Amino acid sequence: MSKLLIRLVIGLLFGLFGLISYFTSVSDNPITGETQRIRLTPQQEIVLGQQASQEMAAEYGGLYPDAQLQAYIDQVGQAVVQQSAASQAPYPFEFHLLQDPETVNAFALPGGQIFITAALLSRLQAESQLAGVLGHEVGHVVARHGAEHLARQQLGALLVNVVGITVSDTPEQARQAAILAQAINQLVNLRYGREDELESDRLGFQFMVEAGYNPEGIVELMGILNESQGGASPPEFLSTHPNPDNRIQRLTALIDETFPSGVPPELEEGDQTFAQTVSPRLR
Repeated sequence: MSKLLIRLVIGLLFGLFGLISYFTSVSDNPITGETQRIRLTPQQEIVLGQQASQEMAAEYGGLYPDAQLQAYIDQVGQAVVQQSAASQAPYPFEFHLLQDPETVNAFALPGGQIFITAALLSRLQAESQLAGVLGHEVGHVVARHGAEHLARQQLGALLVNVVGITVSDTPEQARQAAILAQAINQLVNLRYGREDELESDRLGFQFMVEAGYNPEGIVELMGILNESQGGASPPEFLSTHPNPDNRIQRLTALIDETFPSGVPPELEEGDQTFAQTVSPRLR
């Protein structure tokens, strides 16, 4: 048997194993209604998120040293979870305020660990905007985007190795083939990243409305994020986050569709509570 044939057989076996494993690891999400390709159980997601939580916090300067401010973040976050469909998720949600005064960011780890930086919090003006941030991140957790992304990464890494095995006669050719395949794999995952963000926008909208917050807060949030970039952002095709202007259009359309007669006045903005609680305590 020639070396080329041996490489092809080995590559095909590796590829077949990876594809079978990926496409047979499915789970139904009762909140989103999606059937997802995921290899982690919810309990494994929880453990993974908790293990990574301290390391992630350390990258952003640690936790913000103000117990009252942290309690307020917890209060808003738990309201968004407990008073919405997110309460059906099997995750013990925890909300963390990070000390970083420059990085305008919020993110979620699998299993319910959610973070917002002091830099982003300092740019908000209302509790509904904070609820929009936290609701969006809760959406990532509920939709199990982290677990989906991990499964795709594992499949992509395996297929990259398969390419290197099957098409290369020399180590240099193997390296070049792996670089090309990895680039293709990253582009595929970037597309999914944009879809994840849009789904989390929709879920965040849903959760904050169910919790009694004015959904215009999440639209205002997108405007704040756009301003924090100075109005300039990378082309949408090569960005894991959709263009803020496009997200504003989608969310505005969602508000009009959900509330054709206008947003009910009983949905809270919470600007006064926010100003009294947050502004005096952020240094």
